[in-house]
Amino acid sequence: MTSTDPGPGPDPGPRPEDVGLLAPARAGSAAESGTGDAAVLQALLDAEAALTRAQAELGMAPGAVASAVTEAARADRFDVRGLALRARSGGNPVIPLVADLTDAVGREAAPYVHRGATSQDILDTALMLVAARTLDAVLPDLDRTARELAMVAAEHRGTPMPGRTLTQHAVPTTFGLKVAGWRSLVLDAHDRLSAARAALPVQLGGAAGTLAAFAAYAEADAAASDGDGTGTGRGPGPRTAPRTGPGSHGPEAESPDGAAHGVPATDLGLRLLAAYARELPLAEPALPWHTLRTPVADLGSACAFACGALGKFAADVLVLSRSEVGEVGEGGGGSSSAMPHKTNPVRATLIAASARQAPALAATLLSSLAAEDERPAGAWHAEWQPVRELLRLTGGAAHAAAELAEGLQVFPYRMHEHLALTEGLIVSERFTVALGPLLGRARARKLLDAASRKAVDEGITLDEALEEEEPALREMLSGERLRDLTDPTHYTGSAPALTDRALRRGPARVHTTPAGKAQSTGAAPSQAPGAAPRPVTGEDTGHDTGER
Repeated sequence: MTSTDPGPGPDPGPRPEDVGLLAPARAGSAAESGTGDAAVLQALLDAEAALTRAQAELGMAPGAVASAVTEAARADRFDVRGLALRARSGGNPVIPLVADLTDAVGREAAPYVHRGATSQDILDTALMLVAARTLDAVLPDLDRTARELAMVAAEHRGTPMPGRTLTQHAVPTTFGLKVAGWRSLVLDAHDRLSAARAALPVQLGGAAGTLAAFAAYAEADAAASDGDGTGTGRGPGPRTAPRTGPGSHGPEAESPDGAAHGVPATDLGLRLLAAYARELPLAEPALPWHTLRTPVADLGSACAFACGALGKFAADVLVLSRSEVGEVGEGGGGSSSAMPHKTNPVRATLIAASARQAPALAATLLSSLAAEDERPAGAWHAEWQPVRELLRLTGGAAHAAAELAEGLQVFPYRMHEHLALTEGLIVSERFTVALGPLLGRARARKLLDAASRKAVDEGITLDEALEEEEPALREMLSGERLRDLTDPTHYTGSAPALTDRALRRGPARVHTTPAGKAQSTGAAPSQAPGAAPRPVTGEDTGHDTGER
């Protein structure tokens, strides 16, 4: 687009666009559309409209006003670029948005727009909405990835392959166990993001986190509705305002069972906070969190973990799909602009790129925990873009991981070929164990060290080198036993059983309490009070929740 935005000041030039040209990992994903400027603007408007509806629910605003604000709160009616430019004067986009929304709702509703709130209430709530909507699209992709990997792991539970440590062949393992490990990390990511999603809260505290303005407005409305100014609510005003509120309520009675956080329900500010949370798919916080940034830090940490967990899956695929390895392949890989023969593991590449970017973004959010006063300068502002980028990276990586898992190609014959690459050295540990009782542990280890060096130097097999180093070996071990010891497919240990056990785990079932706190069903009774809930898995319930 080449159009320019009207407004004060010099011509801002061509309208910038970011359509993901340099971000193929998130281009076209649900996370991209859910975190764009239009989506953020709609979330800001949703937060404003929900606040007005919550006040109407408590008699603090007429119902017709709430309807008018909700009707006007449509992103396509506002100039998002103009709001961005005007945000520079006040430091955030809520200030110009409130002005435009106030103009849009009409004279009767205008006094109730943003009433009692501060910019951070709206922007924090909006970012939590953006996060919630994005994670609602990310979690199904992680489910999809886990399902596909479960089927691959089950199919290859006994498929032997070289285990590699510090880049070198170590001992045999199975491909099923490797895939079960990938799936375990995917489930870890799912459970952390699911818990973070369930705990995302609204923000409402007013200017400095006391909710004082809401009670002040209620008291002013009550006085205005009294014909004699006595505050009895018997005057000619349009309605009777609530008579409870911070500084104005009487003795507090205990909340009914299930009340949020188990606190008194008579305080107007607390009732409004609960009503606000009910209007949105978000949790009710115990406190305003203007400078208590746990929700943002937890969200960022969960996203960074998810990117890293998927990055492990991608890193292994990148290694195992090398031309000289060729044990797996990425179905439908990408092409090269210069080399027609290449099929590049593009999805794994994009996931790996996301995994490398996410930690630095999460670090910014964690550093913002050290926020001064009741509302900070800079620490809060530093969070906005990293939150969005983390959601985009997580969403893009999850989508790519699901596609990668669905199209993963497995080549067992290559794994079998590679088991023979070291001419038996891959089972040297097994020989050490087997010869220990015959020669003594120290002598057996010394023999294996010498034979391993001889095998490498002379290009012979390990059993040949052992016979040369210890001619009496044939008398100690039968030919059948020697063949068994040198067969790497007979030394995979508990890999199949470990795979089966891992596949019994399913995603944790996270729900919210009436207080909006994330909990996992069936948490162990031995958990410490206040500890993070332990996810419930198939092993807890006795049900096989893994996919085959």
